[in-house]
Amino acid sequence: MGAQLRVYKQKISSAQTTKKITKAMELIAASRIQKAMARVRASSPFARAVTRAVSAVATHSNIDHPLTVERETIRRSAVVIFTSDRGLAGAFNSQILREGLELAQLLRQQGKEPVFYLIGRKAVGYFQFRRMESAAEWTGDTDTPHFTTAEEIAATLLDAYDRGGEENGVDEIHLVYNRFVSMMTQSPETVRLLPLEVVEAEEQSSAQVYPLYEFEPDAETVLDALLPVYIQSRVFNALLQSSAAKHAATQKAMKSASDNADKLITDYTRLRNNARQAEITQQIAEIVGGADALSSGK
Repeated sequence: MGAQLRVYKQKISSAQTTKKITKAMELIAASRIQKAMARVRASSPFARAVTRAVSAVATHSNIDHPLTVERETIRRSAVVIFTSDRGLAGAFNSQILREGLELAQLLRQQGKEPVFYLIGRKAVGYFQFRRMESAAEWTGDTDTPHFTTAEEIAATLLDAYDRGGEENGVDEIHLVYNRFVSMMTQSPETVRLLPLEVVEAEEQSSAQVYPLYEFEPDAETVLDALLPVYIQSRVFNALLQSSAAKHAATQKAMKSASDNADKLITDYTRLRNNARQAEITQQIAEIVGGADALSSGK
């Protein structure tokens, strides 16, 4: 019985230590998610303004820009997968990797070759373990993304798109990331970035009358200047959304782990008390039995 009591005490101590760690990580994630959400809100006005500007040029001009025209034959498709550098976030990384691989399978069925661009150590480790190839990798900047990372990613994607599938580039680009919906929900999102599909951030009324636009020096020059900025803003927004979703997933996972640790402590405490009571009962029974044996011997 003594050995059993020691085992239960060790398990209770281990569960308490685990609870301290998970509780601390839950509080850290809760503090970081507020900053991540603030960054998402701060980037939204600029993203909306760029979207409106690109929409105006694309809608009110008749030029065929390379970034807005669908190519006749799509041979290679870029799949950009946004994961995190760290784990302990529940199904955050596994669900986005599954979404990206399902998209790749769909592209193969359509006769297109998927080309993977990976963001986050979890995606890089997943592909390396399975010996799957990737065209480019970015790690170390997923918790608090910087705009320079988005610029680098956008430049790499635009360069591959400009080369095209015939010259070892790509003919279209898809972004796969987790979108922050709420503290409890993170939804996998798949967006085709190029060829450009301009979607207004806010739904416009059908009765709204758009003004006439004039572009200086010309619409093509304006698009040449706006589209790279638009691509950068979309990539940066995906990084920020993924960061906020990751912190929310971490907080939810750590809260669940803390609750499970509480349950384990309660269960092991009950078992320890039962073992202690059984030991006391056994000792009393042995004393009474010894006393009866002594009295009967006399």
